[in-house]
Amino acid sequence: MTDLHHTITRRVLGVASFVTAVFGRELHAQTPPATSSQTTPPQPNANIAVRLTVNGQARQLWIDPRTTLLDALRDHLGLTGTKKGCDHGQCGACTVLVNGTRLNACLSLAAMRDGDSIVTIEGLADNGKLHALQQAFVKHDGFQCGYCTPGQICSAVGMLAEIERGIPSAASADLAAAPQANGAEIRERMSGNICRCSAYPNIVAAIMEAQGTMKQGSAG
Repeated sequence: MTDLHHTITRRVLGVASFVTAVFGRELHAQTPPATSSQTTPPQPNANIAVRLTVNGQARQLWIDPRTTLLDALRDHLGLTGTKKGCDHGQCGACTVLVNGTRLNACLSLAAMRDGDSIVTIEGLADNGKLHALQQAFVKHDGFQCGYCTPGQICSAVGMLAEIERGIPSAASADLAAAPQANGAEIRERMSGNICRCSAYPNIVAAIMEAQGTMKQGSAG
């Protein structure tokens, strides 16, 4: 009796397994595959055209609209003199001149600068002759590692232009009485450019000398 019971049990289990296998395959074949929630359809090319005048040359870029001006200059135009430092607008290493005004290139999208004129450190020299600020930085050794130097120089060019236009600063509200910046005002106006080597005294000396040289040149 016991052997018969075991035989029936094994036979029932075998039949049940066969039925499950057959109908399981049929059910799987009829069920559409589930779409993964992480699968995204291919996106169309969303690049945009951006036209810039960079160091006097008209350039057109076809870039992602999220590209910063800094990355456009470095990665798309190969102008690596403009440095990527903090990428948060706090160190000034990426300073360039936009329509004559100094700007942290990491904080501006290239698309926002469409049609603008950009000057980088590569564009300051004139026919191979260094800009007065470049010459003064060399003379006064206004750098050590040199990483911040392009931003320092571009920022100084923009800063001296601000003084020429009579734009006040916190250190000197009355520019009519002080048309030439002193050391304190230069430090205030250049405070957004960080030198981790602490070459600040030499940087200030270089800017003060270049300021006088540029004034003499414009007067002549």
